[in-house]
Amino acid sequence: MAADIIKMTMDLGLALQQSESYKVLENARKLNDADEELQKQIGEFNLARMDLNNELSKEERSEDRVNDLNDKIHELYVQIMNNESMVAYNQAKNQMDSLMQYLSDILSAAVNGEDPTKVERSAGGCTGSCGSCSGCH
Repeated sequence: MAADIIKMTMDLGLALQQSESYKVLENARKLNDADEELQKQIGEFNLARMDLNNELSKEERSEDRVNDLNDKIHELYVQIMNNESMVAYNQAKNQMDSLMQYLSDILSAAVNGEDPTKVERSAGGCTGSCGSCSGCH
């Protein structure tokens, strides 16, 4: 019986990869990877974070340097998140995350003895409570 469930889950995974949501996400991921400006900004962001961590780990750190690095990180983050490729990727990822949450809700209902066919898809969106979230959009 467990082997049958695992096989069905694998089939579901393959079906997900054929879904429109997955195709849109995969296309957005490829566009992100090909976006040279975005990749440059992400690289600069990561370097600035490493510089900040290095500065924060010093016993005698420069608060001016910390503030400058924080400003630079914030500026880069805003640029990255406003990049057209990243906006499209985040929208596609949110759609896929919503679908995955719905699938998880269905399985959880079944495991808890509820009727999985009665599970409704939540409207989603940010509740403001990070405790109930799988990550920011």
